[in-house]
Amino acid sequence: MSNYTKSTNFAAKDALASGNAGKIVKGTEIDTEFNNIATAISTKADLASPTFTGTPTLPTGTIAVTQSTSDDSTKVATTAFVQDIATTIKEALYPVGSIYTNATSSTNPGTLLGFGTWTAFGAGRVMVGFDSGNALFDTAEETGGSADAIVVSHTHTLTDPGHAHSYNRDFLDLLDGGPFTRRSGTGADANPTSSATTGISISSTGSSGTNANYQPYITVYMWKRTAC
Repeated sequence: MSNYTKSTNFAAKDALASGNAGKIVKGTEIDTEFNNIATAISTKADLASPTFTGTPTLPTGTIAVTQSTSDDSTKVATTAFVQDIATTIKEALYPVGSIYTNATSSTNPGTLLGFGTWTAFGAGRVMVGFDSGNALFDTAEETGGSADAIVVSHTHTLTDPGHAHSYNRDFLDLLDGGPFTRRSGTGADANPTSSATTGISISSTGSSGTNANYQPYITVYMWKRTAC
């Protein structure tokens, strides 16, 4: 014990840490320091396979927050990063000008997907592919067509070049020196009709063309993204 001196300056709690190995502090102070160290150690996560509790966070601006979408490393991704990536992917799938369809929900995609400005699109119409070689389909969002079927303009022509009706009649012969005598047998004769009217008529057939020009279809909700 002769090699140590008892400290009477109990206010200097960092006496041992200051390099004076011979200085002794009160036992209660030592116990307090050990308890603080033990508490600090017990509240730290393990280095290997740590289990976090509460709401752990990462510092703003770390590589985990700013890493690119092509990074496939094992870096920790923050919630903010995951949300940003999810939004980036969705927006990449539906860039401005894209069409979104839904079979049952009429909710605006801006609400469903969480991004973009959308407007209802193509009410009562079906879509057809762009065709630069067809004047009907060579411009984006060009419209055309008719719901009702129509009868293509045409002409019915009936030509009567003239005809005759045949009928049978008896022949009367004048015999030598005698009166007219009915000859047995009949003969055929034909005279033209006095009119070319034949009495032929054309009857209408088929059904109404109203709403008869639709292809088989199914109704969905369609929206077009018009802005970010």
